[in-house]
Amino acid sequence: MRFSKKNILKVLSAVLVLVAMMSMTVFAAEEAAEYVPKMYGTFWALVPPLVAIVLALITKEVYSSLFVGILVGALFYSGFNFEGTITHILNGGLIAVLSDSYNVGILIFLVVLGSMVALMNRAGGSAAFGEWASKHIKSRVGAQLATIALGVLIFVDDYFNCLTVGSVMRPITDKHNVSRAKLSYLIDATAAPVCIIAPVSSWAAAVSSYVEDGKGLEVFIKAIPYNFYALLTIAMMIILVVMKKDYGPMKKHEKNALNGDLFTTEDRPYANAEAKEVNTKGRVIDLVIPIAVLIVCCVIGMIYTGGFFSGANFIEAFSNCDASVGLALGSMIAIVITIILYLIRRVLNFSECMACIPEGFKAMVPAILILTFAWSLKAMTDSLGATVFIDTTVKSFAGGLMNFLPAIIFVIGCVISFATGTSWGTFGILIPIVIAVFGEVDPQLMIIGISACMAGAVCGDHCSPISDTTIMASAGGQCNHVNHVSTQLPYAIAVAAVSFVTYIVAGFTQSAWVSLPVGLILLIGVLWILGKKEEKE
Repeated sequence: MRFSKKNILKVLSAVLVLVAMMSMTVFAAEEAAEYVPKMYGTFWALVPPLVAIVLALITKEVYSSLFVGILVGALFYSGFNFEGTITHILNGGLIAVLSDSYNVGILIFLVVLGSMVALMNRAGGSAAFGEWASKHIKSRVGAQLATIALGVLIFVDDYFNCLTVGSVMRPITDKHNVSRAKLSYLIDATAAPVCIIAPVSSWAAAVSSYVEDGKGLEVFIKAIPYNFYALLTIAMMIILVVMKKDYGPMKKHEKNALNGDLFTTEDRPYANAEAKEVNTKGRVIDLVIPIAVLIVCCVIGMIYTGGFFSGANFIEAFSNCDASVGLALGSMIAIVITIILYLIRRVLNFSECMACIPEGFKAMVPAILILTFAWSLKAMTDSLGATVFIDTTVKSFAGGLMNFLPAIIFVIGCVISFATGTSWGTFGILIPIVIAVFGEVDPQLMIIGISACMAGAVCGDHCSPISDTTIMASAGGQCNHVNHVSTQLPYAIAVAAVSFVTYIVAGFTQSAWVSLPVGLILLIGVLWILGKKEEKE
């Protein structure tokens, strides 16, 4: 085939255009890689989550509030450029978080767990357990203490804790007229606060990973007596339940529940999640066996991802586990075993089992939507350099304030976790700084400082409406999310205030035997004062 000069020129022109386009693409990629927003590493990085939180508390509407926070973060990142804003919301936010393997694993676990709850309800296991429990748990106090006990027993992972405790205890607390807001509080307060003081948990693994020389678990165990927020939260729950005292918005919810209204507000996002027809073939074992299988399979799944079956011991496997993959694996195996159990027992046929899969998915849609938006909002703060701003701020406090530093670290941990909605991200930011500041100077103060990091992170996570654990607790209790946040906040703030003072005491005494009793006495005093105030009103 012969080419004319004209054809050769056309080919050369096309090649030149292609080369030019490729060079422009490379240049654009380099420019994108080097792009740093003007607000990077400044206080403005914390504004988007603060906007979302304030809007959620004012409007009582979560989805739009979270989206406005995402929009503000994208506007700051792009320098208020329209195209850059839209691109960052999609590529840097929604698409990025939904393509993250860890997040997808959590979503799979959520969907499977929702389907298991639907299966247990359809099989009549939940109803049978509720009937059995009604014969043994005969008071509101007993129902709430049983919820706390089960929450403490399921210490492996906070996600697993929230949804499992909710599905098991909800029929019992409903029967005794415990409000959904109170149930969600008890679930939330036995999730992260319990996991953060349990050496064998996904949280212990996360914290241990930030300490070098393989001493992470040892440091974690030494820090447990100084984790005042977690310990005092558990104490507060028991005091409130036993003394039958509530205050703030929770008092209204509990009063309405005693009159038969478990929700207080009209918005009931999970109202249709329960099975409408009770299966009379169901027995208690149709709830207990699936829950037990789920616990065992999830634990095995987690240690499997940590290399337990490749030679690592149990503790090492937990320290190195991937909670997302482990929970997804465990829940998938558990639901298969549950379906087989129901088919063998003939409480459900195959078609009924399969119908529960989409039913469970639909029940989890509200939680999945809020989680996706919350993760996207965190991505916005990350792209604005929130960690850089916090790193600089924390290091500026070091120096002459050494004994006050645990209390200061606790407050900073609360603020970071509240604004970003993540405890683990807060660990990653603060623990390396604490080790750098105290490591060689005062090892005991380093332990207290690390415990303050963990306590502050859990406190902020506990208070934040954009926290995934808070969202899971709302889903587990099948409570309106804003109702859960607004009723829980006064309780969490009271414990946080007492914990702050206790960390000041610990900074000077450096003894848990002195500081923890001081914290308990202060907590009892605060609750007594608040109780008297409520009585006067």
